[in-house]
Amino acid sequence: MKRIFSDFSYGPGPRKGCWWDETIAAPDWSELQGDTRADVVIIGAGFTGASAALHLAEAGVSVLVLEAETPGWGASGRNGGFCCTGGAKLDDAAMTRRYGAADTARYRQVERDAVALVAGLLDRLGIDADTHSKGETQLAHHPRAMTSLRRQAEAIVRAGGPPPVLIEAADLVAQGLGGPFHGALTTPVGFGLNPRKYLFGLTAAAKQAGARLFQRSPVTAVTAAESGYQVATEQGRVACDTVLIATNGYSSEDLPNWLAGRYMPAQSSVLVTRPLTEAELAAQGWSSDQMAYDTRNLLHYFRLMPDRRFLFGMRGGLGSSPGADRAARARTRRDFEAMFPAWRCIESAHSWSGMVCLAAGRVPYVGPVPGKPGMFAGLAYHGNGVAMGSYAGRLLADLAMGREPHGLYPSMMQKPMSRYPLGRARRVLMPPAYVAMMLADL
Repeated sequence: MKRIFSDFSYGPGPRKGCWWDETIAAPDWSELQGDTRADVVIIGAGFTGASAALHLAEAGVSVLVLEAETPGWGASGRNGGFCCTGGAKLDDAAMTRRYGAADTARYRQVERDAVALVAGLLDRLGIDADTHSKGETQLAHHPRAMTSLRRQAEAIVRAGGPPPVLIEAADLVAQGLGGPFHGALTTPVGFGLNPRKYLFGLTAAAKQAGARLFQRSPVTAVTAAESGYQVATEQGRVACDTVLIATNGYSSEDLPNWLAGRYMPAQSSVLVTRPLTEAELAAQGWSSDQMAYDTRNLLHYFRLMPDRRFLFGMRGGLGSSPGADRAARARTRRDFEAMFPAWRCIESAHSWSGMVCLAAGRVPYVGPVPGKPGMFAGLAYHGNGVAMGSYAGRLLADLAMGREPHGLYPSMMQKPMSRYPLGRARRVLMPPAYVAMMLADL
């Protein structure tokens, strides 16, 4: 594999201490051995791959999933558990300038449909994923950010979206949202969940429907065959008609070669506290079950979970070494203590980091791999992959079957991904970009 970070970033170090591992045991899949055949091979068993496998298997398609590590090892098993709108990194104005008002409206509807898809899967499959929160709440970190949230609320109403709720600074504590904030905007779409329980519920349902899932089976090559493709691992090979790439921030530059330079892995760090007492919650003035995030470009995201542990995460890690990982975790802890000072003495025994995936065009891509008939890819959810990855997986399943996609499929998501400058050295673009975002957050 050719990846742009060091081996440390793709090893066990960054995910050591992940709270979700304590909540549910991973399924014990076999490793691929020998030669076999399937209609469709999916590379990657995260939300995208699991959703695609489920929808293909339920349609009677022979599908085989190859996971390089163990189930839940990647971003889908270590994220913050925000099933919410998002997926693109463009606001409405920028998206409209680039793609037009009609396609922007379709994409925003897709965001809402993606959340509804996950809710429907949880209900239909009987997955208990510890859900909570009625929508999501964005908290203004600066007075001018609250001005922007007011304009955003007006725009949502004008566009006929789900009615938002503005909360002024004086009312935050009464809403259980105590902290250094200047107001908030709640949109009634989305909910928090345990991502590992959701993922394993999906994969269990896919397996029950007939999908074959393999762990510790990293793909070493995908080559064209007389009919379709041959997908090779170290210990086996699969002949298939169609290949779906569902590796997101853990992609490789050469699987397929087309991916080289077209995605940007970016780090995100998370901590989880011990369960908080009612007195500790009251001391900070935070009792809300809402999943929340602030208005910074390098945002913080946080939520009080059903067991009263507090999850806090942030963007911004840039290094790729044990020292850089320790520094990122320490920075997350410092920001947590600065934002919630009453909890400075509350321990956070669990902390970890992982990769989100960005695209140069700042919108997700779901579609064919150019020049590779029968090969499709879905990736680049910009840190919002619970819902959008699940939706992308269903789109990929429809594309693999050659049928009209179930649900909206905006043209911006079909636009081939452009390359970042500098190829495998493109990571050097991130530090100046982060500095600019930090300055804009002041």
